[in-house]
Amino acid sequence: MANGLQGFLWTMLLLFCAIQELGAWAMHTSVEGPGLRQPEDSTLLASGRVKRGWVWNQFFVVEEYTGTEPLYVGKIHSDSDEGDGSIKYTISGEGAGTIFLIDEITGDIHATERLDREQKTFYTLRAQARDRQTDQLLEPESEFIIKVQDINDSEPRFLEGPYIGSVAELSPIGTSVMQVMASDADDPTYGSSARVVYSVLEGEQHFTVDSKTGVIRTAVADLDRETQDRYEVVIRATDMAGQLGGLSGSTTVTIVVTDVNDNPPRFPQKMYQFSVVETAPVGTAIGRVKAEDSDIGENTDMTYQVKDEEGVEMFKVTTDSNTQEAVITVQKPLDYESKKVHTVVLEALNKFVDPRFLDLGTFRDQTIVRVSVLDVDEPPEFQPPSDLMEVQEDAHIGSVVGVVTALDPDTANRPVRYAIDRSTDAERIFDIDANTGAIVTGKVLDRETAGWHNITVLAMEADNHSQVSRASLRIRILDVNDNPPELATPYEAAVCEDAKPGQLIQTISVVDRDEPQSGHRFYFTLAPEATNNHHFSLLDIKVLILLILTLKRHHKSHLTSEDDEDMRDNVIKYNDEGGGEQDTEAYDMSALRSLYDFSEIKGSDREGIAGEGGLSGNPASELHSLPQWVQSPDLDFSVFRDYICRKVEQADEDLSVPPYDSFQTYAFEGSDSPVPSLSSINTWSSSSEQDFSYLGGWGPRFRQLAALYGGRRGEEDANAS
Repeated sequence: MANGLQGFLWTMLLLFCAIQELGAWAMHTSVEGPGLRQPEDSTLLASGRVKRGWVWNQFFVVEEYTGTEPLYVGKIHSDSDEGDGSIKYTISGEGAGTIFLIDEITGDIHATERLDREQKTFYTLRAQARDRQTDQLLEPESEFIIKVQDINDSEPRFLEGPYIGSVAELSPIGTSVMQVMASDADDPTYGSSARVVYSVLEGEQHFTVDSKTGVIRTAVADLDRETQDRYEVVIRATDMAGQLGGLSGSTTVTIVVTDVNDNPPRFPQKMYQFSVVETAPVGTAIGRVKAEDSDIGENTDMTYQVKDEEGVEMFKVTTDSNTQEAVITVQKPLDYESKKVHTVVLEALNKFVDPRFLDLGTFRDQTIVRVSVLDVDEPPEFQPPSDLMEVQEDAHIGSVVGVVTALDPDTANRPVRYAIDRSTDAERIFDIDANTGAIVTGKVLDRETAGWHNITVLAMEADNHSQVSRASLRIRILDVNDNPPELATPYEAAVCEDAKPGQLIQTISVVDRDEPQSGHRFYFTLAPEATNNHHFSLLDIKVLILLILTLKRHHKSHLTSEDDEDMRDNVIKYNDEGGGEQDTEAYDMSALRSLYDFSEIKGSDREGIAGEGGLSGNPASELHSLPQWVQSPDLDFSVFRDYICRKVEQADEDLSVPPYDSFQTYAFEGSDSPVPSLSSINTWSSSSEQDFSYLGGWGPRFRQLAALYGGRRGEEDANAS
């Protein structure tokens, strides 16, 4: 059948070529007349008319000729040929003498080899007509072409294979997948040999192909990657526009169905069970569960969460990014005695949800996780966890400081025994009752030696001492007045034999190791065995009252306008316990006196002061008398306190100045002393005839005081005169 068809095609082609040759034979060119281009060969010159011409046309030869005889191509002929054999025809050019041969007498051209148009489509040659005797050109040579006539001998080929395409699952019908193209080597300008059409040989149930463009599209809308993730589709390309007798080629296209998030997570089980000991620390992993997802890639990424309130409080769930498992851990300490089983509702949901597929259902799933708490033997627990106790330092040995209590949290509720960690109480200052937990003193306490004690109390099960709990306990020793005042330093005084009466021999300071809440107050007297010694006396100096009453007077007489103030207060603390006049560096009396001017005090002010301090006499004498201070039963500190508070408030509001004020405390040194007070505040003598010159005989320490009061007395007398 194939051989018969091929023979038919050859017959048709030869007939076509013969028709073309007949047309060529019927054509001729006759050129004559003067002025024609003469041939280069001198033999062609003649007088009169020259007649020349070729009877021929371009030739065609069919490709892929398989006959045994040379294939006739065509014939060249000159009109000067009279048929007597005097003209010799020759050819030159591509294939002349090898592929193409010419009959020298007749001019017939034959092809001696099988030609392939896909390798060479035409040949260019030149024809000559020569005199056989002289071999001279009778006419100029002429160029002609032999075209190789195409036949449909090349099938379409897919040159870009293998082809691999992809399409998302659940894509709508007609979704483009990819394009394939076939190439045909036949002549696209001649016939339909190179016109290719496409069709699907295999896989037409799911895909189609455009017959002209080769674009592959989906034929169904329910492609499911979870059911089938790839398809092998065979595409065929046929030339001759798909007509009968056309050649064809095929290729296989692999189409991969890509995943979309169209499947929700699902737990394989509706309930999981785990167990954990009650002593498991926070963060302990209890177990892992995993929800299955038929999708792949990031479409399987999940998050897990605990849905019930109890589970959220007791447990925490995280997602292992590598395995997509839910890791359940302890979030709060467990207690077997409180609850033995916990039920947790665990939910899994996709991290990336495609809104196009929400109509397929909810993309989450839930399961139940039951966690059984296992009982373990736990150590006793202190109830309540108090860590501070107090005891007086004069408590007797065996006095109860406090009681600690611990209970066994286990269901058995075993008895508890107590002990003290002796590494924290090596001197055994305290003991504890092993049964009751009562802590008692074991030695005499002394706050001045150790004011705090830190001990560790142990509580253990009576029959299992390995179950031990520890509690740190702080014990504060409360102070009692059990220490007498002591001399600040050892004193050794000396006096000259010619010392005058009233001369200061020694200033004595004392300290007390106790810590009263309101500060120390010392009272000085001579020892009983020294009372009969009339050569010496003791002066108890009280500094605090001096300062307080001086400021009070200054407030009344000088501070009349807040805008006129320009002072910086320095409140000095005397720690020398009555340094007296010899302590000249602690406070400059002149600075205190300069705060006001006694001469500016009016009569009304004097009367007010006299009313408060019990003063009498004329004002002039009161200003210069050496007062005798008497302690008031109820001291009024309100003026001093109000003054300081007002100054502090002003300083806080004024942000443009540095903090000039400094506040320090004063110690009140008590009342009464064997000798009269030397203070000039709050006490005015009614006698204007006091003489202070005797103070100069008391030694250099009292000379300044004598000059202070004696000098002012002289000024007053001068003013009065």
